[in-house]
Amino acid sequence: MLVSANIKRTEVGLLLKALASPLRRQILEWLRDLEKNFPQQEHALLLGVCAGQIERKCKLAQSTVSGHLRTLQRTGLITCQKLGPIHFFKRHEDTIEMLVKTLKVML
Repeated sequence: MLVSANIKRTEVGLLLKALASPLRRQILEWLRDLEKNFPQQEHALLLGVCAGQIERKCKLAQSTVSGHLRTLQRTGLITCQKLGPIHFFKRHEDTIEMLVKTLKVML
């Protein structure tokens, strides 16, 4: 979603709406330190964390967690890479950094 160095006000609103969910903020926090928060993952963490690991950690239905992951991905806060049938997620630090910088300027 976000490719420029500046975030438009409409995009800031969408990002803040995505961050309004405590679960989505928790997922972003978990994804900050993959080794610490997902030590049981069988695959290398280079691509990120597989959706199943996030679902197990959330202890919620797969469809619920998938919806939250879609929202985070759609707003550019996380990236998804598919390898075969497995989806791997990780934080998109550039988007997070741009949002923080934009909020500092706006506020």
